[in-house]
Amino acid sequence: MNIDFILVGKTDSPAVAELVSLYSKRISRWIRFGVVTLPDVKRTAKTPPQTIAKNEGEMLLRQFSPDDYVVLLDDKGVQYDSMQFANWLGARISGIGPSGGARRICFVVGGAYGFSPEVRARAGESVSLSRMTFSHQIVRAIFAEQLYRAFSILNNEPYHHE
Repeated sequence: MNIDFILVGKTDSPAVAELVSLYSKRISRWIRFGVVTLPDVKRTAKTPPQTIAKNEGEMLLRQFSPDDYVVLLDDKGVQYDSMQFANWLGARISGIGPSGGARRICFVVGGAYGFSPEVRARAGESVSLSRMTFSHQIVRAIFAEQLYRAFSILNNEPYHHE
């Protein structure tokens, strides 16, 4: 099993990039983990948001193979606490539930205008990190930390305290 964290657009924050890198290294102790950063979509000030989401969607869809299990990080998704998310992740890695047979789980952060209908249709699930809205930059660090926390829970490491 592999996990890829797929991001639309580069971060302009060295601090965010550093945190994602830190947690990526830690996660890689337990599973093959990669961060895939796609380029920003070319646009002008007059480009409609739907066109931007559509173009980003086409770029995202090219990243997925047929046997990938795609999980959107989206404010409309299901919310979990850290223990629930760890259990959810453990089940998906074990092939229990809708991810059965997948060789790779792709967690996806879209652009500022959300996901195209085609990307939503391709996804197996959507997960929300909070009812609050986070920038597409900071959500990278938040999710990387939560993924590390989930693996530390699954592996009985002392990182998470309940």
